[in-house]
Amino acid sequence: MVKNQTMVTEFLLLGFLLDPRIQMLLSGLLSLFYVFTLLGNGAILGLISLDSRLHTPMYFFLSHLAVVDIAYACNTVPQMLVNLLHPAKPISFAGCMMQTFLCLTFGHSECLLLVAMSYDRYVAICHPLRYSIIVTWRVCITLAITSWTCGFLLALVHVVLILRLPFCGPHEINHFFCEILSVLRLACADTWLNQVVIFAACVFFLVGPLCLVLVSYSCILVAILRIQSGEGHRKAFSTCFSHLCVVGLFFGSAIVMYMAPKSRHPEEQQKILFLFYSFFNPMLNPLIYSLRNIEVKGALRRALCKESHS
Repeated sequence: MVKNQTMVTEFLLLGFLLDPRIQMLLSGLLSLFYVFTLLGNGAILGLISLDSRLHTPMYFFLSHLAVVDIAYACNTVPQMLVNLLHPAKPISFAGCMMQTFLCLTFGHSECLLLVAMSYDRYVAICHPLRYSIIVTWRVCITLAITSWTCGFLLALVHVVLILRLPFCGPHEINHFFCEILSVLRLACADTWLNQVVIFAACVFFLVGPLCLVLVSYSCILVAILRIQSGEGHRKAFSTCFSHLCVVGLFFGSAIVMYMAPKSRHPEEQQKILFLFYSFFNPMLNPLIYSLRNIEVKGALRRALCKESHS
């Protein structure tokens, strides 16, 4: 039986099993959202780099978050759009592994970046007089490098564990990109070690960071309630609400996908969750920050005024 097995050199991404007319409509709609994602996060990066008032630790982390969102969208959305226009489009084995690796790298890094952002807000609101002493640029750079490095190394571990598995058919991935759980379903060997590592990663990169974020914002909420001035309340809530929206969207959808019992979520429902997690979340991040954050809106107005005068 082993001799008759043929190794898989490419996969077929089935994407969404929809009517062709609906697929065309969905591809046009998602293409528009994809452009908004790139423009929104690109605008955030441009404003932060051009406006010296935004050269602070908070916007340093926000710029890294925008980079992650752009990279994540570019890694998954183009392949999804191709599959909508040309269903069952093949992808090479190496390309699939690279897509899985990049997806995991950006996802893990974003988890840690959100924790760093919550720590920054905790120090800024709960210890404002010591903020410049605690949150130095050296600390910020260290946290950013740690986030990217941990995301890269854990993604590398996942991919190495996948590469040790034999894939002898079938070669159809019931998803719109090479998501790790969908890829593992095609392995013709025991994947218990992969599942253990995925569960451990969920604990340390989803549950752990979420608990840290909730603790930080619990302390922030207590500190906000002690503020006497209405202006202080408004500014603190404006800054923290935007971050809480991002945290809720990101961790909530990820925990449902990776930690909820799979029997309660059929594969088609899981695709919708992944669509929200990998597509709508990167698009909503710049909208949430630009609409809820006064400093970002002020920087945008100054940039537009400078452009009109020039």
